[in-house]
Amino acid sequence: MTTMQQPPFPPSEPPRGGSGNGHGHGSGDGPGHGPGGSGHGAGPGGGHGPGDGPGHGHSHSHSHGPAAPVSKHLRKVIAAVLVPFATAVVVGLVVLWPGGAPSHERTGVGFDRQTQQATVTKVDKVDCKSVNASGETPTGDTSTAEGSSAQQQATGECKKATIRVDTGKDQGRTFTEIVQPDQSRQLHEGQKVVVAYEPSAPKDLQYSVTDVNRKFPLALLAGIFALVVVVVGRMRGVMALIALAVSFLILTFFILPAILQGSNPLIVAVVGASAIMLIALYMCHGLSARTSVAVLGTLLSLILIGVLGSLFIGWAALTGNTDDNTGLIHGLYPSIDMSGLLLAGVIIGSLGVLDDVTVTQTSAVWELHEANPAMGWRGLYSAGIRIGRDHIASVVNTLVLAYAGAALPLLLLFSIAQSSVGTVANSELVAEEIVRTLIGSIGLVASVPVTTALAALVVSADRPGTAAGPVQATAARTPVRSGKGRRRKH
Repeated sequence: MTTMQQPPFPPSEPPRGGSGNGHGHGSGDGPGHGPGGSGHGAGPGGGHGPGDGPGHGHSHSHSHGPAAPVSKHLRKVIAAVLVPFATAVVVGLVVLWPGGAPSHERTGVGFDRQTQQATVTKVDKVDCKSVNASGETPTGDTSTAEGSSAQQQATGECKKATIRVDTGKDQGRTFTEIVQPDQSRQLHEGQKVVVAYEPSAPKDLQYSVTDVNRKFPLALLAGIFALVVVVVGRMRGVMALIALAVSFLILTFFILPAILQGSNPLIVAVVGASAIMLIALYMCHGLSARTSVAVLGTLLSLILIGVLGSLFIGWAALTGNTDDNTGLIHGLYPSIDMSGLLLAGVIIGSLGVLDDVTVTQTSAVWELHEANPAMGWRGLYSAGIRIGRDHIASVVNTLVLAYAGAALPLLLLFSIAQSSVGTVANSELVAEEIVRTLIGSIGLVASVPVTTALAALVVSADRPGTAAGPVQATAARTPVRSGKGRRRKH
């Protein structure tokens, strides 16, 4: 074996945290190999063979740990933006915090009525003709829904259910209710139900069944959901569940009561959504520059959604008062701005999907930087936006289908009426959903380039020399080559 004299190569700097492995070989005055080494861990992976002459070797490492912290300079820049924002959110929570939902006299309509828990103790089959108000058999057209229902109620077999009240001041009291054969909800013995109480009605008509008690299946489903999240997500899953609980508390104890007290729904939604965003993101993903960039991207996208929503909801003359529930709210609290409530719903509804997009894009750019530290911000942005385009296609489709699924009965009603697409889209019920969907989708799409650009600028502008923690120069991650020897393939 012919040997070549090479000047000694200085030892390379130890690579960054992760796993490293290296190979070494040496050449001396005669053929031979020095004791090359391979290592795995945070230390240097390569070894140089001492041999009888100068050695030649190289090492490389792969990092799979958390992202290295950014420099103090960048952390100060990020803090200069986020600290005033977080302070403003806290001030907004203090100023707008309600003392509780204002009381009102119950109307007995819809959800605004007294309810108690009850149990169906007995169900008897009876002749509908003997229990219905009219004993005469209808002679009209039975081909229509109304005629067919009247025919069944007159000639079919009904059920007489005995129900026992289980809660409230009338606990133990029983009453009977007739269940028609064409009724969508049929009662059976032992079933848990919800009954409405109307104190001004005659005594035998004060209670009536309004719904089924679904607490057990809902609680079981929630338990299965929590178990799956914890098993798959482990500690991250636990933190996600805690963040979800905090979000629900903010919604229940701040956003809803503040709107009922007469505060501007848009301002309340912005403050509440910002608090949810800060708590959920930092709790789930940690207090880091990566999470802070995701917060900034989410914030900018929410601002865009708020501006577009305010513009187009006013331009399209959407009142937000389109069904019985919103009509009841407006009747009980006339001071509530219903169009503002609609915009608040758009902002809060878009927040959850925005978090997903911004965190994913930020993580993608960070990992690209870790894989190739020499890549500039333009290269990082180009690579990150390619990932984001795939995300855009799936997320927008998901959002549109989610809204379409929620409005499916309404769309089916328009289909039965054989209305044209233009007529259906122009109706306020559907136009409200269209505006909600499109504004949310625009915000989601815009969040991809915005967040990707922010993340690329932050990681490419980092100053490794002043970074907190054991962050080494980028040259330490570059494979070392020297002299005229051929690099060994491995």
